[in-house]
Amino acid sequence: MMPLPPVRRPLEMWGGVECTVNRVRDRWFDQTSRSGHDTRTHDLDAFATLGLSALRYPVLWERVAPVSLGQPDWRWTDERLARLQGLGLRPIVTLVHHGSGPSYTSLLDPRFPELLARFARMVAERYPWVTDYTPINEPLTTARFSALYGHWYPHEHAAPAFVRALLNQTRGIVLAMRAIRHVNAAASLVQTDDCGRIFGTAATRIQVEHEAHRRWLTWDLLTGRVDSAHPLRDFLAGAGATTSELAFFTDAPCPPDIVGLNYYLTSDRHLDERLALYPEETHGGNDTLRYADVEAVRARPAGIEGHEQHLIAAWERYRLPLAITEVHLACTREEQLRWLVDSWRAAQAARGRGADVRAVTAWALLGSYDWDSLVTCDAGHYESGVYDARASIPRPTALATVVSDLAAGREPVHPVLSTPGWWKRPQRMIYGEDAGSDQDPPVGTRSILITGATGTLGRAFERICTIRGLPARPLGHGDMDICDAARVHAVVAALRPWAIVNAAGYVRVDDAEREPEVCWEANVTGAANLAAASRRYGARLVTVSSDLVFNGRTDRPYTECDSPHPLNVYGCSKAEAEVRVMELLADALVIRTSAFFGPWDDYNFLTCMFRALLDGESFRAPDDSIVSPTYVPDLVNATLDLLIDGERGIWHLANEGAVTWFDFGCKAASLRCVPVDRLLRASTADVWGSAVRPAYSALSSIRGSVMRPLDDALRAYTAAVSGTPWLRGANTCAS
Repeated sequence: MMPLPPVRRPLEMWGGVECTVNRVRDRWFDQTSRSGHDTRTHDLDAFATLGLSALRYPVLWERVAPVSLGQPDWRWTDERLARLQGLGLRPIVTLVHHGSGPSYTSLLDPRFPELLARFARMVAERYPWVTDYTPINEPLTTARFSALYGHWYPHEHAAPAFVRALLNQTRGIVLAMRAIRHVNAAASLVQTDDCGRIFGTAATRIQVEHEAHRRWLTWDLLTGRVDSAHPLRDFLAGAGATTSELAFFTDAPCPPDIVGLNYYLTSDRHLDERLALYPEETHGGNDTLRYADVEAVRARPAGIEGHEQHLIAAWERYRLPLAITEVHLACTREEQLRWLVDSWRAAQAARGRGADVRAVTAWALLGSYDWDSLVTCDAGHYESGVYDARASIPRPTALATVVSDLAAGREPVHPVLSTPGWWKRPQRMIYGEDAGSDQDPPVGTRSILITGATGTLGRAFERICTIRGLPARPLGHGDMDICDAARVHAVVAALRPWAIVNAAGYVRVDDAEREPEVCWEANVTGAANLAAASRRYGARLVTVSSDLVFNGRTDRPYTECDSPHPLNVYGCSKAEAEVRVMELLADALVIRTSAFFGPWDDYNFLTCMFRALLDGESFRAPDDSIVSPTYVPDLVNATLDLLIDGERGIWHLANEGAVTWFDFGCKAASLRCVPVDRLLRASTADVWGSAVRPAYSALSSIRGSVMRPLDDALRAYTAAVSGTPWLRGANTCAS
C-alpha cells in the first residue's frame, strides 16, 4: 500500500506592527510611539478580528531596558503579551528592530552579542509560553544602513564596519536563541531579512555578482554555509572577520526554523554606469566604478523578480520553511490591495511548485512614519496600512477586509483588483527607451463614473484615476444631465459602474443669489438622482459638499459633528443635498471641502494672484475671512482612498491649516520669491460679491486627518506649476 503524502497546512496570514526603534546621532525614532500603539491596548483586539494566525510583535531591548539590563521595565510588554495570550494570537517576538541596542552598546560594540543574549534570556524567563522569536529583524539591512551607508547610528561608511555590524548581529542571534532555548527548548527562530535582487548592465557585473551573494549573508551565516568555499569568504576576511569568528557559525549552525523574506517594490535594484540617464541623487559606486542605483521596477524592461521567484530561490538554497514576513506598499489604496493579493497568490504558486511556504504577513498593520526618508528625520510623513492610525481609534482600511478574506480562505472581490498593479503596467518605466503609457483596462472591468467631467474637480478625478489605474468613465452634461432622473437611471443601468463620483453641480456662489432655482436643481435634485440610481444599481456614491454650509460663528475649525447653518443660497443647496443623499443612500460618502487650489485650473485664487503679481498688477485678497485651503490633487487622492475603503457618511477633507485669503497668498508668493507689495488687503464682500460668506469656515476632522499640512501642499503646488508660462518669472527660494 502506497504511503499517503504528508498533509500540508493551509497558508497562514500573519500580521506585523511596524516597531522600529532606530538611532540617528543621539536621537531615537520610535515607530510604536509615533503610531500611538504604545498607548492603545485595544489595537490588539482589532488585530484579532482579522483572523491572523500570528503577530510579529515588539519586546524591544531599547524600550524595556534603556538604562541597563539591571533596570528593566516590563509593564508595557506584560500588559500587551498577556492580552495577546488571552486573545489566542501567537506572538513572534522581536527584540531588536533596525536598532543598535540601547545607549550602553552599539552594533560595533564587541559586547553586543552577549548583552543581547542576556536580554533574550530575561524575556524567555518572563514569558516562557512564547514560542517564536526574531531576535534581530533584518540584520543585513540594518548593517548596511548603519555601517555602510551611514544613515543610522553609528553612521559608518566602510566595509569593515559593515562586516563587524553584521557579525555582531548574527552572533547575537545565535547566542540569543541559545539563551531562549535554555528556558524553552522548543522555541523557534523566525529570521527575517530583505531578499531583494540586484540587476545591472554588463559593466556593473562584478558589483551585481557581489550583491547577489551578499543578499543571502544573514541566512548563510546562520546555516553554517560561510565556509572556505563561500564566494564572500575573502571579502569578509579582508574586512576584518577572523577565522575563529566565521568558524563560530560553521561549527555550530543555528538555522532558522522559518526563513522570513521581507520584500518591497524597491528591494530589487538595477545598476547602470551610464550616469547621464539617471538623476544625480541615484549616483553612487564602488572603488572602481561609478554607477546609478535605481529601482529595477523603474528601469528594467522585465520588471521586478516578484514574490514567487524569491520564494523559490530561497527554497532551493536552504530547503527550510519559508514565510513572506513583510508585505507593505507605500502607495494609494488600490495598489496596496493589489500588492498584498499578488504576494498571497505568489506564495500559493510557490507552494504549488513544492516550496514549504507557511505564511504571508500583512505588515505595518498601523502604518509607518518617515520611511520615505529611511527614518532619518521627523518629517511626519505617514503611510497607512491595514489600519489608518490618524484617528483616536485606528480606522480599518480596505486592506482589513482583504486580509480577513485571505486569512479565511476567501477570494477577495474588490473591484479595483481587476486591474494589475502599477509595477505591471507600462507607466512603471521612467528610465530608458522602454518607458510607455498605460494600457487599456481588462475587458469587463467595472469603472468609476465621474459626473461634471468638464469642471475643475471632474477633470482632476479623471486625471488621477488614470494615473492610479482606476478605470473611469467621465461624463459631461451632454452625456448625462444629472437633473434628469430618467436619464441618470438609464446611463447608470447601462454602464453599471461600481462607484459614482459626483463632481457636477452649480458652483457660482454669487450667481446663486440671483438664480436660486437653477442652483437648487443642480446641487440638490441632481445629487438626489444620483443617490437613487446608486441605490438601485448597487453603486457606491461620493458627492462633494462645502464649508459654506456653516455660518462662521465659531472660533475653532468645524468638524463632522457640527450642524450646518448656511448663510447663502449655495450653502443652503449643499446642506440640503447632504440630507437628501444620506436619506436615499445611507452608505453614501459626503465630502465637505473648501477653497480649491491646484495645478490644473487656470482660474483658482493662487493662479490668478500669481498672474497678476508677475504682470505687475495689483491683486486684492480678503483678510477678514479664515478658510482651510484644499490642494485638489490631495483632495482627489484622499477621496478615492476613502471610497475604496468603503467609508460612508460625512468627511471633512482639507489640508491641515487655517488662514485668511491674504495670508494664504503671502505664503504661496514667498515660496516663489514673488514680491507681495501689490497684494492688497480687502474685505470679503468687496472681493467676492453679493453672497454672504462666513467669516470663519476652517475645517477639521474627528474621523481622521488624512490630508497633509497646508504648507506641504503649497510646496507641492508651487513645484507642480513651476514650468507654466505664467510663473516663468518666479524662482523657488524657500523650503
